Amino acid sequence: MDWFPLWNSLRVAALSTVVVFFAGVFAAYYIARLPALVKGVVDVVLTLPLVLPPTVVGYLLLRVFGPKRVIGGWLLDLFGLRLTMEWWAAVLAAVVVAFPLLYRTARGAFESFDETLAQAGRTLGKSETYIFWRIRMSVCRSSILAGTVLAFARALGEYGATSMLAGYTPGRTATIATTVYQLWRTGQDGAAMNWVLVNIAISAVVLLVMNGFEQRCKQGKGAA
Repeated sequence: MDWFPLWNSLRVAALSTVVVFFAGVFAAYYIARLPALVKGVVDVVLTLPLVLPPTVVGYLLLRVFGPKRVIGGWLLDLFGLRLTMEWWAAVLAAVVVAFPLLYRTARGAFESFDETLAQAGRTLGKSETYIFWRIRMSVCRSSILAGTVLAFARALGEYGATSMLAGYTPGRTATIATTVYQLWRTGQDGAAMNWVLVNIAISAVVLLVMNGFEQRCKQGKGAA
């Protein structure tokens, strides 16, 4: 059994989750502070991938990052970086489709944050960086953790945008999701089921670990 789809899926999901975490947290923090009208417009743009069909997201990404498009062609000519039909193209697709999940949960957490806690930190002479990471993020971590888990799970199971942007090449761009489809399409139901079970097992382990960590966070708050 070729384990490349497992390795590639974990690699894509892990890298995209790291990008989504930092981009989503900081976007949520700053957008939550914008005027209502501006926030509404920006929120619609950033959340669109959540409601659009994955194939539509993949098509739009091809229109932007394809080798014959302005941005894709510029990156290819200047840096030799091709953003289609490579494994890192799957990371790009996963980032786009998973970003709204973390962004919306983080934004909701920041909007419900009690600003008097931040003000108390300022009166104690704490820097804004300290207040953000040690106070704001500490209070909001349960919601952000939940969003991170959802983003990882979404990236791990992404198919539509990934298949259009990265394609399916065994040993190069294949992920669990695209491998399941290819095996099913060629009548290899047994092999497809094996990968389905692998995906379920990974997702279950991730959720159990994160749920345990979230429970410990709640217990720690209760003890405090």
